[in-house]
Formats: sequence, C-alpha cells, structure tokens
Amino acid sequence: METMNKLGRILMVEDDPKDVELTLTALEEYNLANEVVVTRDGEQALDYLFCRGQYKMRSGENPAVMLLDLKLPKLDGLEVLKQVKSNETLRMIPVVVLTSSKEERDMVASYKLGVNAYVVKPVNFHEFVNAIKELGVFWAVINEPPPGSIRK
Repeated sequence: METMNKLGRILMVEDDPKDVELTLTALEEYNLANEVVVTRDGEQALDYLFCRGQYKMRSGENPAVMLLDLKLPKLDGLEVLKQVKSNETLRMIPVVVLTSSKEERDMVASYKLGVNAYVVKPVNFHEFVNAIKELGVFWAVINEPPPGSIRK
C-alpha cells in the first residue's frame, strides 16, 4: 500500500478497553493500528499532546487525528477539546469525537469548541468496525494534514 508512507499517527483517547480493542482491530485491517497511541483518560491525553509526564521524551510531532471519547475519567473529552483548540500548536489537529453520547448538548458543545467530526459509536459490532475503518482511512491516509502540523 503506497499510502503507508504518508500515514499519520492516530491518538485515541478512550477509557473502555472493549472499544479500544474493537477500534484497533478495525484499523488493523488497513495496516493503521501500528500508528495508534492510546490514552485512557483526559489528563493522559493532554500529557501526550503537551509532551509532559510519561510522554516528555516523545518526538514533538502532532498526531494526524485524535479520536476523542467524551465520557472520560479525570478530565472529560470536552475539556480536552477546549484545551487542544485553544492552544496555538495543537489547534490544527483534526479531532473526531467518537462517543456513545447522542445528547444534543454534547454535540453542540463539541462543534462550538471546534471539533472536525462527531460520530456516535454504533452499538452493532459490524457497524462499529466499518465506521472505524472509514474514519481511520480518511483521517490517517486520505486527508492532507494542515501545513506545519509537525511541531518544532
């Protein structure tokens, strides 16, 4: 697959181990799973993005896309989104909210904060896997990242 050369890293912020496993399985089919960093709560996601704590030694390159759950321990997804979109270095990262929440207020708040897409996790296993595959291929392979998205 020629597109492998331009693959971007996916940051997945998800606390449910089953959803993590399903997502990685779906992405594996397109050889995208080896470029997925999984964080289990909002605080850990921000540590990764800001290169601090356990991630202080990582390369400063931004992920190609962040898949963000809203219902997270320590710091919820909306707060993570707010901090990402208000930061000059991080605001260009495409963020896809991937949540079980169909609540209109969550959707409205996400879009107001600058989310790029809002996807409600399908309950059906096959629908979930297909939705993840399409998301992964679009954001990590097809979509062109914003210029200068690699941090210095």
